[in-house]
Amino acid sequence: MVQTRMQPSPSLSTTPALPPKRHKAALLTWVGIWPTITLVLWLLLPSLLPRLPLPLLTLCVTAIVVPLMSYVVMPFLFRRFDGWLRR
Repeated sequence: MVQTRMQPSPSLSTTPALPPKRHKAALLTWVGIWPTITLVLWLLLPSLLPRLPLPLLTLCVTAIVVPLMSYVVMPFLFRRFDGWLRR
């Protein structure tokens, strides 16, 4: 039986990545959420505002914005601004 040793990959860093600076992450979150909410409201308000009470309108908006922020907007922004976030 041949035994092989796993060699660490040279591309993997042995030091853990630093978490992003909290104030920069907060600013980046705002940069992502403001246009996302604005776009969703712009698209939904003409058709939903006259028909729905505010709590239901808020439910509809957040049901769209939260997944967009979690799976599209924030991953894109964190990849794009990774160096700045960790400085």
